[in-house]
Amino acid sequence: MRMLVTGGAGFIGSHVVDAYVAAGHEVLVVDTFATGDPNNVNRAAECRHVDIRGPELEAVFAAFRPEVVNHHAAQASVPISVNDPVADASINVLGTINLLQLSARYGARKFIFASTGGAIYGDPAEVPCTEDAPPLPLSPYAAAKAAAEVYVAMFHRTYELDFTILRYGNVYGPRMHFRAQEGLLVAIFASKMLRSEPVTIDWNGEQSRDFVYVEDCAAANVAALEHGSGGVYNIGTGLGTTVNRIFELLAAITNYRLEPGRGPKRQGDVFRIYLDASRAARDLGWRPTVALEEGLRRTADFFRSRP
Repeated sequence: MRMLVTGGAGFIGSHVVDAYVAAGHEVLVVDTFATGDPNNVNRAAECRHVDIRGPELEAVFAAFRPEVVNHHAAQASVPISVNDPVADASINVLGTINLLQLSARYGARKFIFASTGGAIYGDPAEVPCTEDAPPLPLSPYAAAKAAAEVYVAMFHRTYELDFTILRYGNVYGPRMHFRAQEGLLVAIFASKMLRSEPVTIDWNGEQSRDFVYVEDCAAANVAALEHGSGGVYNIGTGLGTTVNRIFELLAAITNYRLEPGRGPKRQGDVFRIYLDASRAARDLGWRPTVALEEGLRRTADFFRSRP
């Protein structure tokens, strides 16, 4: 099939592109490279430097006529969204609407949307959290993703554009951004530990997350090509791991000897979230395969290999 992947030069999107290429599909990547890296893009995929909000995106649709649109381009930092919610909504809501409109206009058969299970539920009453829990965003980023989901479902009802929504846990693995402002915990810890630099744990470190390996997320996107029509799916492990525990595991893997510093709670942060992914197992045939310690080891090896 002809696949258009937005954000295909980014951390998660590039792994999705790899999985689609490996499955034999024709892939076109759209990315602004604001956080993505052109070196991440699979050489078998085409790539266009295009903003998902811009008018030039229509020419891409008109020429390529994608059968499936996989939408991973996003402003994905909670702190950045708190500082500038208007810019966050411009990318995560208006950009998504533009893609949906063009997908319907040019005959795409399916829209796969990367959403957030790590943020959209806020602090749920029960964990592991199912897809039936109400969205209770604590950050502009989560609110924008919730709004985009509503638009995805509306385009299905009104324009008969099929969809699958994947709500990721906290995704980690090779190609993560290691800049602190991106808010990607494992990348920040691993890169600093390997350089024996100070590491700061915000809040009390007992906040828990569902850490899911990036290649497992890519596999969910492959499964969503033929399954999960009109569905919303948590993509996670069902296990909560504290920030303190991630520090301990990575310190052992990297032989890090320093004690962590302590920082304040960040505005918009969730305290406890992990996901029930049994619906994905039932409908998509998807289950996580990479255990946390193995995934952390692979991630540390990636940062160890960087110049």
